[in-house]
Amino acid sequence: MTTKTAEKKSVLHNPLHIAYCVLFLIFWVYTGVTTPDLENWLLENTLTLSLIIFLIAFYNIFRFSDLSYSLIFLFLLLHVYGSQYQYSDNPFGEWLREQYQLQRNPYDRLVHLGFGLLLSYPLHEILYRNFSIKRFFSYLMPVEIVLSLSALYEIVEWIVADIFYKGDQQGMEFLGMQGDMWDAQKDIALAMAGATVAMVTAALLKAKKKA
Repeated sequence: MTTKTAEKKSVLHNPLHIAYCVLFLIFWVYTGVTTPDLENWLLENTLTLSLIIFLIAFYNIFRFSDLSYSLIFLFLLLHVYGSQYQYSDNPFGEWLREQYQLQRNPYDRLVHLGFGLLLSYPLHEILYRNFSIKRFFSYLMPVEIVLSLSALYEIVEWIVADIFYKGDQQGMEFLGMQGDMWDAQKDIALAMAGATVAMVTAALLKAKKKA
């Protein structure tokens, strides 16, 4: 069977993709049913649903590698678990804060780091397989795209908080600032750092494989 033919096969013929779909759906429903703040959960999952719709719509047009689908799956789990609670109240983050005596709940930082670390390689695949650009730029541009998307996310998050919460305390909790005036900048920096680590690692592994 040729690669082209394999890529046209539906998700029903790929056990790994089926497993990811089922596990994500179960976990997503669980977080929605058990969340103490349904409004926050719905707002946080707007972008999640947008990404899932994109992946479904383009499944037979552009097929990611299993590695990329695994990275996307892990990021979605991170984000959906974060949406179950306010990020500042996330139980795993609270455990980390108490365990390492941190000043704030760090779960939102983990998600922003994961955004760059886990999604930059799928971006690299899109660029390298669909655009006539040099390999170097296929590693550089995902870092720049992650940086841009992170900044855009912070702007959208601020607009949503301002519209739905009118700048009150609940809006501040939605933003997850936890009293840190540089919260947005740190989140963007972590996403960029994660993307840089991922792309440098991918480039080194590719060079090692060629050697």
